[in-house]
Amino acid sequence: MTDTVLLERRGAAAIVTLNRPDKLNALDEALMRDLDRVTREVAEDEAIRAVLLRGAGRAFMAGGDVAYFHAHLDTLGPRFEAMGRGFHASIARLRTMPKPVLACVQGAVAGGGLSVMLACDLAIASRDAQFSLAYANIGTSPDGGSSFTLPRIVGMRKALELAFLGERLDAGAALSLGLVNWVVEAGDLDARAQALLARLASGPTFAYARTKALLNETWERPMAAQLDAELAAFGRCIPTGDFAEGTGAFVQKRPPAFTGR
Repeated sequence: MTDTVLLERRGAAAIVTLNRPDKLNALDEALMRDLDRVTREVAEDEAIRAVLLRGAGRAFMAGGDVAYFHAHLDTLGPRFEAMGRGFHASIARLRTMPKPVLACVQGAVAGGGLSVMLACDLAIASRDAQFSLAYANIGTSPDGGSSFTLPRIVGMRKALELAFLGERLDAGAALSLGLVNWVVEAGDLDARAQALLARLASGPTFAYARTKALLNETWERPMAAQLDAELAAFGRCIPTGDFAEGTGAFVQKRPPAFTGR
């Protein structure tokens, strides 16, 4: 049986590919299970310093496999919590793993696909990408952490609009709302994504991890506690080789050569 999520290593970078192109990479039980397995592997592998998440074929992810859900209505309810826990474990890993995660999206980015993209740290989109929260269109509420990530990016009122109406946004609108960081022509998407991945994989990984944790936790702390957390994180960076290299490169007026340690 073909894996529905593929993992490729390129030096210090990992490329994770959603691999149900004939179904627009829609989420079914197998893809949820494989995404759980692969995200665990890349999160725990200290040799991996940056991750690219993409979809095979003409879409990133068209949400849940609605036909699959409908065909299993009689048994879906009792099974869904176990299925969803694996999927949500994947979302949590993308959000918290101590290395940058870049989503590379094209075509349909809907429902669970939008949730997965929002869990990533950065996103680059093809100009043909179409975004929709979509859950209300099939009579359900959001999952995949989008009720957490979306209002933090676009604000509560816009998040409610997107959730209630389920309307599509083009790439330009997604960029203006801050859902993605870059929009490029379809023919340039892979090259631009690979260049960004290489830059992230050669960066100061330990410092990236501290930065990611600080920004993820900032919503939960008052400013005084956040200032304390910043001091602690900075202090943990000082003994690293990357801090010595970064400061040395600055003084010597040359590009730094970070090792991630």
